[in-house]
Amino acid sequence: MSETPAAASAPQLEVPPDKRPRHIAVIMDGNGRWAQRRDLPRIEGHRRGVASVRRTVEECARLKIEQLTLYCLSSENWKRPQPELDFLMHLLEQYMIEERTVLMREQVRVSTIGRREGIPAAVQAEMDKTIELSSANDGLRLCLAINYGSRGEIVDAVRKLARRARDGQVDPDAIDEEDVASELYTAGMPDPDLLIRTAGELRISNFLLWQISYAEIWVTAKFWPEFAEPDLHQAIRDFAARDRRFGGLNE
Repeated sequence: MSETPAAASAPQLEVPPDKRPRHIAVIMDGNGRWAQRRDLPRIEGHRRGVASVRRTVEECARLKIEQLTLYCLSSENWKRPQPELDFLMHLLEQYMIEERTVLMREQVRVSTIGRREGIPAAVQAEMDKTIELSSANDGLRLCLAINYGSRGEIVDAVRKLARRARDGQVDPDAIDEEDVASELYTAGMPDPDLLIRTAGELRISNFLLWQISYAEIWVTAKFWPEFAEPDLHQAIRDFAARDRRFGGLNE
C-alpha cells in the first residue's frame, strides 16, 4: 500500500514525461464510507466525489497523460437502493452538462464504455452530446466506465467473434489476442499502465480484466472524496520507480 506525504504539492511531480504512465485507470471507491464516517448521507459522498473527478481530470490533462479511465458505475451497482441509483444518474447527467466548459477548455475528449441498458434516456442524451462536442479535442482522453463489467464485456466480444465465425468472416482456429481485443469496448485504446484504487481495497472488482494484464497497481487508504493532486503525483512517482518486466527479465 502506498501513502502520500503530507508535504506533496501540485507542482512537485518531478517525473519526466517519458516515465509517466500513458494510461491511468481508477477504481473510485469509498464515497459512501467517507460520508458515513462523517454522519452524512451516502449521496453526499457521491457529490463530493465529483470534485475529486474534476481535480483528477484537470491534473491528468495538465500532465499530458494520454488517457484516464474512471470506473463510474459497475454492472453490479444496480443492486444498490433505488434512491441512491437515481442520485447517481442525476450526478452523471449534471456532470455531463456542467463540466463541458472545463472539458472543452482543457481539450479533453470524452468517451464511454459499458452497456447502455438501464441508463435513463435523458442521461444518455447528455452523454452523447458531450461525446460529440468533445470529439475533435486533442488532449486527454477521458473514458467513463458506466454500467460496465469486464466479464460482460468479454462475453460481448466472444459473441461478436462467434457471429463473425458463423458468417465465415473469421477462422475460429486463427483467432488471436488481437482479434479479441478488437471486439472489446476499449478497442483502439491503449491498455492501462497504472491502476489506482482508493479506500484501501485490494481487489479488481470486475474492472478491465483483460486490459490490466500488465498494469501496475497502486492502492491508497484514502476514500475517493479525499483523493487529490498529491495522491495522483505519488502514484505516478511510484509507478516510475517500478521495474516493469512484462513477464521477462531486465538485466
